[in-house]
Amino acid sequence: MNMQTSTVMAPPAPRRIDEMKLPIVMMRDILLKTMFRKNVDMVSDVAKAICLPTAVTQELIDMARDQRLLEATGTLNANSGNEMGYQLTDVGKARALDALTQSEYFGAMPVPLDVYREQIARQSIKNVQITRAQLTAAMGHLILPDSLLDHLGPAVGSGRSILMYGPPGNGKSSISNGIRDAMGDKIYVPYAIEYAGQVITVYDPIVHTAAQAQEDDPTRLRRAARYDTRYIRCDRPTVITGGELSLDMLDLVYNPTARTYQAPLQLKSTGGIFIVDDLGRQAEPPQSLVNRWIVPLEENKDILALQSGEKFEVPFDTLVIFSTNFHPNEIFDQAALRRIFFKIKIDGPNQENFLKIFALVAKKKGMPLNEEALIHLLKKKYPTIDNVYANYQPVFLIDQMASICDFEGIPYQMSPDLIDRAWANMFVKDEHIVK
Repeated sequence: MNMQTSTVMAPPAPRRIDEMKLPIVMMRDILLKTMFRKNVDMVSDVAKAICLPTAVTQELIDMARDQRLLEATGTLNANSGNEMGYQLTDVGKARALDALTQSEYFGAMPVPLDVYREQIARQSIKNVQITRAQLTAAMGHLILPDSLLDHLGPAVGSGRSILMYGPPGNGKSSISNGIRDAMGDKIYVPYAIEYAGQVITVYDPIVHTAAQAQEDDPTRLRRAARYDTRYIRCDRPTVITGGELSLDMLDLVYNPTARTYQAPLQLKSTGGIFIVDDLGRQAEPPQSLVNRWIVPLEENKDILALQSGEKFEVPFDTLVIFSTNFHPNEIFDQAALRRIFFKIKIDGPNQENFLKIFALVAKKKGMPLNEEALIHLLKKKYPTIDNVYANYQPVFLIDQMASICDFEGIPYQMSPDLIDRAWANMFVKDEHIVK
């Protein structure tokens, strides 16, 4: 278990409206829109819907009542602890509808950007200390040389950018995922943040994995710690992009219908990892993509722009991992390479490690090893490709042989003949095809 789990400080819950640091009109309108859209009328239900403590929610309701936007229903609900119910007045409904034309956003009250900055500092990726044991455990399914972990461990622990390069099929993507798995602690991700009166949604169930909520049992002597429920407790996020990555995916996304913004991928990955896989396969030149990251990587901040053209800074707290099959000198200039803090070559295995991987995969797939077949593979087949081994090859060859055995209706086995048939599918013969 990662020892960091208990060290991330939870965001403290606001106790009064004046601690919210949000525009009063925005808070009031989100309250009205939420009550209108979700049809909630009890204070406890409203508080849950806008993710605020009951006392703060009651303050907002009282303010809206003073403005004749809400009224008490005059009935106590026995099923809700005798709470007083509230409903929108005609003026309140008109205000809610008008507010919805300005922004469709309702529900969880956003967290001001400056307040979110404080939480990012509490849970920074740079605070995570990963030990050799943690990294080894997370990479347990991979056969890796010790020298690779020697380089990888300090790189991950620094929270700085990493470039992994080397021939295809040697586990760069698997290693990236292993780094993610080694970070076993939890952080707090806001549903939405606010800047200059604009709402930017951050929480994304595709990117963020919510941790199992602790049940708040009133009979327990120590009740679950209270925190700001405008945040969701999540695993450290991982965003993985490949050939589809384009520069505009790193900009704020504006929804003209809802009139709200969605955080770009790198902001969603705050406190976690951003993996740019297969660098060099994107439509954008690799140099252009890296140039876009220069300010964030060097200054720990990113610059985003609203529809109005106004630019603003957001914290950049992400471990960026670039993975490529190209040699770095082919796709970057030296200035770009200087800005990527760690460069780690991921090579194919030597023959000894190749055999270890082959044996492990064969055992996992239920394929008995055969000495004659292995000698044929090593002495007859690999010399034809200059004895260049890759991590993907054992899985490919054994899966091919298993498929042939299934087709022929024979028990799983390997033989020189089956090795030849599997090998024929691993490489395409170089020939001219007449069109």
